[in-house]
Amino acid sequence: MAEKYERLIQWLRDAHAMEMQAETMLKAQASRLENYPDLRSRIEQHVTETQRQAQLLQECITRLGADTSSMKDAAGKITAMMQGLGGAFAGDEVVKGAMAGYTFEHFEISAYAALVAAAEAVGDHQTASACQTIMKEEQAMADWLRDNLPATTRRYLEREAAGQEAKR
Repeated sequence: MAEKYERLIQWLRDAHAMEMQAETMLKAQASRLENYPDLRSRIEQHVTETQRQAQLLQECITRLGADTSSMKDAAGKITAMMQGLGGAFAGDEVVKGAMAGYTFEHFEISAYAALVAAAEAVGDHQTASACQTIMKEEQAMADWLRDNLPATTRRYLEREAAGQEAKR
């Protein structure tokens, strides 16, 4: 493994672990959404995108002669499970979950911007292209969450005011 690729590989491993964490969080969130079908559907779509993103990252890492970090992947999944448990106890879980998702998407966008720059710096155009593709999907999810947060919030408040289950 050439020295110039070491940092890129490390960051690709971090991104892979991040996607494993995201998949776990998204699945947990979607499984609890009963009264917000649009949000649930978009999250389920993003789970599929996230799985494909993890595969793309795996392919980049393998092409560079390395493998993913099982320890980082496991740590990400454990963190996601703990976050999911914490959210399950919030009375306004759906609104806070959408807000947290919006924030997490922007963290991912910044990670992929750095990965694109790192891949370009070492001349790895395949990895740069893969990361640009992923970054666009993360931006689309962030945009969807931003655009739909007001309606989700209003629906939550309406359900709560009517004495209906609003949390999920």
